[in-house]
Amino acid sequence: MTENEKSMKEQLDEDKAQEALEAKAEEEAKEAKKNQKRWYIVHTYSGYENKVKVNLEKRIEYMNMGDKIFRIEVPQKTVTQMKGGKKQEREEKIFPGYVLVEMIMDEDSWYVVRHTSGVTKFVGSAKKPIPARDSEIKKIINRSSSTTQKIELDVKAGDKVRIVSGPFADFIADIIEVYPDKSKLRANVSIFGRETPVELEYKQINKL
Repeated sequence: MTENEKSMKEQLDEDKAQEALEAKAEEEAKEAKKNQKRWYIVHTYSGYENKVKVNLEKRIEYMNMGDKIFRIEVPQKTVTQMKGGKKQEREEKIFPGYVLVEMIMDEDSWYVVRHTSGVTKFVGSAKKPIPARDSEIKKIINRSSSTTQKIELDVKAGDKVRIVSGPFADFIADIIEVYPDKSKLRANVSIFGRETPVELEYKQINKL
């Protein structure tokens, strides 16, 4: 190998080593940035939560902020409503008026989120948004993705219902009290001529 060839090889080796160092430094910088990622809670105009999500996603793309703003979540749950004996499903916001944003907080990312149409403020002081605890966010997102459904029924005390399952199936009952938060109610069932109070789940009855 000539001196020139040896010199070129050494130069190539040096270049490769330099590239490897730069790649490693870039990877470490990315990792450090990733570790700064936090969840923040944004307050929105009521009813604008999904619009804010769409608007913010467009701004992230347009303003090339994908390396600072990562996820936008509008926590929702599925509500099953019984109307006229038919099931209707709809999405219900868990926290109306709030949107969750996973981001690296700096002046640029703050500006992009804060000036998105429909956003009123960050939770925290005007100048210093407060990041949410990861444990809280996990609970909210798990609750949002849960398959458990809340059932709503358009019934009230005094209404008559038919029981469709359980030991009192096919009996007609008169509602005494309704517990919407538990999707349950108390009703009187006539057994052998006597009014007997029973507790029923919404899914056990059909409104007459």
